[in-house]
Amino acid sequence: MGLTRLRLRNALVSSLMLLNSLHMVESLPQKRSEILANVRIMTPATSRDVARATAGVLHMDLETGGRVSSQPFVTQSQVASPEVTAKLLAPDPLVAAQSGAASIEDAVNPFLPVATGAPPSQITTRDNHPVPRLNIVPQEAPLHTNKFYANLFLGSQRQPVWTHPYSVSWSGGNGSISSWGLAISHIEASQRAYGEPDANITGSPVSSIINPTGIQSLIISAAELSNDTTLTTDSLDTFSVNANLLPSLDSKSSIKFPLVQGMGFVTGTYTNLQPIIESGIFISTLTPADSPSTGTSKYQIKTANDKAWLMYVIPTDGKEPSFSLDSQTRITGPQGFSGTIQIAKNPNGSDGETTIDASAGSWPTNATLSGSVTGNSGSYSLTWGLGGDSSKPLLMYALPHHQASFDNSTKSTLTSLVLATTTKGNATAVAANSWTLLEADLPTFGFAPWSTNNGTNTNLPSQAMAAIAAAAQSDVGQDMSAQSNINSFYYAGKALDKFAHVIWVAKNLAKATDAAATGLEKLKAAFSVFTENKNQFPLVYETSWKGVVSAAWNDSGADFGNSFYNDHHFHFGYFLHAAAMLGDLDPEWLEGNREYINIMVRDTSNPSREDGYFPVFRSFDWYHGHSWAKGLFESGDGKDEESSSEDVMYAYGLKMWGNTIKDASMEARGNLMLAVMRRSLNSYFLLASDNKIQPENFIGNKVTGILFENKIDHVTYFGANPEYVQGIHMIPLTSASVYTRPKAFVQEEWDTYFAENASTPASKVQGGWKGILYANQGLIDPHASYEYFSGDGFDEGSLDGGASRTWYLALAAGLGGAGV
Repeated sequence: MGLTRLRLRNALVSSLMLLNSLHMVESLPQKRSEILANVRIMTPATSRDVARATAGVLHMDLETGGRVSSQPFVTQSQVASPEVTAKLLAPDPLVAAQSGAASIEDAVNPFLPVATGAPPSQITTRDNHPVPRLNIVPQEAPLHTNKFYANLFLGSQRQPVWTHPYSVSWSGGNGSISSWGLAISHIEASQRAYGEPDANITGSPVSSIINPTGIQSLIISAAELSNDTTLTTDSLDTFSVNANLLPSLDSKSSIKFPLVQGMGFVTGTYTNLQPIIESGIFISTLTPADSPSTGTSKYQIKTANDKAWLMYVIPTDGKEPSFSLDSQTRITGPQGFSGTIQIAKNPNGSDGETTIDASAGSWPTNATLSGSVTGNSGSYSLTWGLGGDSSKPLLMYALPHHQASFDNSTKSTLTSLVLATTTKGNATAVAANSWTLLEADLPTFGFAPWSTNNGTNTNLPSQAMAAIAAAAQSDVGQDMSAQSNINSFYYAGKALDKFAHVIWVAKNLAKATDAAATGLEKLKAAFSVFTENKNQFPLVYETSWKGVVSAAWNDSGADFGNSFYNDHHFHFGYFLHAAAMLGDLDPEWLEGNREYINIMVRDTSNPSREDGYFPVFRSFDWYHGHSWAKGLFESGDGKDEESSSEDVMYAYGLKMWGNTIKDASMEARGNLMLAVMRRSLNSYFLLASDNKIQPENFIGNKVTGILFENKIDHVTYFGANPEYVQGIHMIPLTSASVYTRPKAFVQEEWDTYFAENASTPASKVQGGWKGILYANQGLIDPHASYEYFSGDGFDEGSLDGGASRTWYLALAAGLGGAGV
């Protein structure tokens, strides 16, 4: 969830800079590598008057494009609206049967298109999006806005992109050696800087993990690149992009870099240029080595920080090229070179070299996603397009959550090569052209309360039903239109989903049919403002990037940057879930409203290239196992995700919308996404005490706060209060929360922050966050949660604008909090 720049840690700048010097500076090697007999090792012939750049840059402030400083909910006055009486329609028997728990018995392809036609007629079309498509080669396919490579076509084009474990960036004349090539960086754990320890938290965990940028370990460049150099991109895809460096925009010569998530080599293909390999941290030696295969020349490079790199040169004409170390910053190759150069870091000496040799000459060009779901088991595969020598296995790096779900065949291709990533633990190289990953425990819950031990619970004690019915009678009296017809899709979606919960619970759990009938008509009226596209900032389909955005258009800060593709999954997830509940209550409602909701699905998670109106999976990243929230904003730390729980809400809404409209592929896709997210979130975002992936000195925070591609900051965009930082990973509380937030983790977090003897007792928290904390407590102590929400004199002010007393009572009671 996004919000405004807060310089929350200005007071820590001096200490962080001290930590920078302690943790990041790469010291000169203690000794040179021994000169081996009969091996020619090149050392720099001359010394350029250049300062060695080893420390890099720390981004300590939050970059806040599209962010505003408000909290992630509004507290609406609970104003009653005119009474509306209606008879609740009898639901379709099949839909009613499915509303408790989804079931997919036959094998289903989860990646079938939702639709392939134009957006519905009420959504107008517009061109000339305010963010220019900077040097993007025109392509027929829709352009991605939220992928790892967006910095290549935004702003200065010089900020890094993270493929993991490497990052690359266009030097663009910057850095200590003013190069114009593509810089390669790999940051090791010893180079990280850490924020101040927080003595208020058990174990005093550090407040942030920051990796330096701007360290140019090696740079793939050409003698012809200078002030007129142009960076272009082409083939923008779900897992990959081509970055191209040209001496000038109209030049026929170029270096093409296929950038693919997880790639084991940084690969540059030259067309008629003189290669130069540069380094901002200096090169100690360049050593020719035995060729790993016919037509490939190999060099060992040792940088001045005593790190080993390998370079492979594959000329198109098959003639062996000559490369020489001209200075401590520059290796020069032959003029007029056409062919490919690959560079990889080698952390494992001769064993690592053997592994890397075996894949040299091959590289990935793109990736294809496929999968299958049967019952509560699913699998998905990543298959890479091949460049170069297809007889050699690709070398691709797997993140920890990948390795934990590999099938046996893929596990057998794991190697001993391990490199640290910036925010996802250690990556391990895999020598294979495809991976298959298994998820054996897909969710089976529906709208009703659900627990891992007892499953779905729709039979509540009579006293709980009475309390819920009374709350529902009050909640449906609120003005649904006033709370939802506002200038924000985010806040509007939360309000609509709140009332959908109230009505569904009233009918199906509390059996309060009159309240449900009254509420249903009001909700349909409130929802119609959106499905008719008559809300304050309606959706428009814009043809520049290809997607639906808020009509706020030029205002990058409006609605958390919706018009610039920020947070679409956060915003639209609430709409999907609310519509799914509404369609379950009144199947006839689906007929005229399905297309509008499906447009939200297609914009955020279009699963198929057959749908040419939207990119494939704009928000969700199947490599990382979660979504990225940042849209068309340049960022020095890459993409980021704040609210992991609202990411879950999107997948939950997708699953249930698919269930309601009987789209088995969509429902299966939502189930698979939830399973993948449960694994990735508990690896990287939700930090139980036994977490072995994130740094030990950070996991005491229990959640990441904001996770960027390059840093982790235990904070939010709107403040640093513990209830904010922890709570943004809780909201909204649903059955999907039970599935993704393990009891052991929730208990640890509660004991650390919100118990009576902890740093921030829930009883002392004010406003809507208080209700969120007590609803979350229901996951471990449903009785205490139920007692809070059912107590005499309950404070309605402890409910945020997207939550209701009705649902919180039902959730706690359904988890066993109301007794029998």
